[in-house]
Amino acid sequence: MVQIPEENGPRVRARELGLPLGRFKPGKWNAITDVEGVLVGHSTLIQGDGPLRPGHGPVRTGVTAILPNKGNIFMERMTGGGFVLNGAGEVSGMTQLMEWGLIETPILLTNTMAVGAVSDGVARYLVDRYPGIGDEHDVIIPVVGECDDSWLNDITGRHVREEHVFEAINNASSGPVAEGNVGGGTGMVTCDFKGGIGTSSRKLPEVLGGYTLGVLVMSNFGKMHNLRVGGLPVGEVLAEKFKGTPKRGQTYGSIIAVVATDAPLLSHQINRLCKRVALGIGRVGSYAAHGSGEIVVGFSTANIIPRRTQKMVYKLKILLDQRLDPLYEAVMEATEEAILNAMCMASSMTGANGNHCPALPLNEVRRFLDAYKPIFASVKKRPQQSSAPAARERPSDEDREGEVTVSSARPTQVRGAEGIPYPTRPAPDTADAPGGTEGSSSGSPSGSDS
Repeated sequence: MVQIPEENGPRVRARELGLPLGRFKPGKWNAITDVEGVLVGHSTLIQGDGPLRPGHGPVRTGVTAILPNKGNIFMERMTGGGFVLNGAGEVSGMTQLMEWGLIETPILLTNTMAVGAVSDGVARYLVDRYPGIGDEHDVIIPVVGECDDSWLNDITGRHVREEHVFEAINNASSGPVAEGNVGGGTGMVTCDFKGGIGTSSRKLPEVLGGYTLGVLVMSNFGKMHNLRVGGLPVGEVLAEKFKGTPKRGQTYGSIIAVVATDAPLLSHQINRLCKRVALGIGRVGSYAAHGSGEIVVGFSTANIIPRRTQKMVYKLKILLDQRLDPLYEAVMEATEEAILNAMCMASSMTGANGNHCPALPLNEVRRFLDAYKPIFASVKKRPQQSSAPAARERPSDEDREGEVTVSSARPTQVRGAEGIPYPTRPAPDTADAPGGTEGSSSGSPSGSDS
């Protein structure tokens, strides 16, 4: 086995490594908090070392809170939705969320055995703030997601308490978000390296609506040999170098993702957006193993659904379904980067029974990237999108879905679902295509694959 010493240098986010992370630009903080009104807070528990003593430690866990609408989500609810790629996990409150299409509580992330305690803590927090719950108002079912951190944490000791829930909620703020070994991500593992909390955002250009979208993940999935970083098969190389290093073997792990956007979406559109998060998870190396839970919760801040109103109706702004494609691409990019941010920012950790989880070796990733830079350089950049406001420019796809043919469609220069960047060939002219004739107006292929 080749020994790789622990790196003592500072941890940096994935973007600072120069990784190819998509074509859309991130927001100011490159975090879910770039969506106006979204707050994030953590409570981190790290105590003790040595052999596992249930109820005593070692403790490597915590709570992360995501507060939509600056925390006033109970009285002024928002449209929400979700998606379950593989269900070997839990998000409490999701049944009602999918039925009603509404988010009405903060969203909390923690370890598997703490879901009940965290749900109880959120209920206490909301009842104290809104005494009419259960009388004047409906009862609540808090939205709480979980992952299994038992390889590093005394999970059956149930060390998460009500005060930790309050701490995470009261610490929630806008701006930069702490990542890696914090909050619910404290004891999490990703592809046999230290994982945890990660976040990223995308800001669409004005011609595509100008909307902001953010993703926050609690990442705890995967095996090293499947890891892909910026589309590169880094895990296959590192798996050989880390051969013989003890790894988590009892569980594949899980991931919970939270998506926020200011695009005006209905619940069914949020559900569709959440499905595309799964593509971003797959880019990093997940195949949604039998024992894994890939669960996504999403919400839009564009519309407020009041709990009290003198009218029987309320008005909503709604984005046309045909305008969802840029958001689909953006959420895939942001999810990939959020997971990589969790890994890049997490430091190595030793937990229960001396189990040691190394940090992703950033110097090794840099060396891998250096080897591929000539390939990246050969990919021509596509022309910049027009900066004209969407309302002033005719959408290029308006009423043309039935007219676009294979030969007239513009090729993409964005990396494919596998995440590997590559230069693409221009589509052949109709006159050059097999079976094509000069002056032909249909441009349809004549049974050719080229």
